[in-house]
Amino acid sequence: MRDEALLWENACESKRIYHHNKRTMNGASTMIDEWQYQIRINLEDTRAETARRDPQDPSLAPLGDILARHNATLKCQYDAFAGYCAVAEAQGIDKFPLYQWTKDTIEDPAKKAKYLKAFTLYVDGDEVYDKAKADPLKADLQPLAESGLLNKLSKHDTNPANNPQPPKKYRQS
Repeated sequence: MRDEALLWENACESKRIYHHNKRTMNGASTMIDEWQYQIRINLEDTRAETARRDPQDPSLAPLGDILARHNATLKCQYDAFAGYCAVAEAQGIDKFPLYQWTKDTIEDPAKKAKYLKAFTLYVDGDEVYDKAKADPLKADLQPLAESGLLNKLSKHDTNPANNPQPPKKYRQS
């Protein structure tokens, strides 16, 4: 079973990218065969705490050097989920269909611990980006994964078929 690591970010972003990628040609709607991508990393507890507090910390220099070369930044997934909930609460949770799923996730101690170690890499300020940006970034990060600086390195796409949907209890009728 797939991990919930993709949660609201990919669910919302996949839908947006899917609709963005639809083009009309000669009156017929077609789908561009190119998806957007996202690189994610996991860090061990101490490094994750450091990365959340100060991504420029010298202990993260090898990671920081690679991120700088790719104009990339880290975003802790827990912080992104908490930010989504804060915005939803400020603007009205009825406008945010994934609010309750996200809220339940960040309030679950085991999931909170998991997502505090997980980071999404933004490139040029974008949460998802072309394969031409994702692949070289992942390749440059691979030695850090092999050396143990990164606990996990993964690439995700925006294809809705590859991303989990909210559990039934969170779906709106």
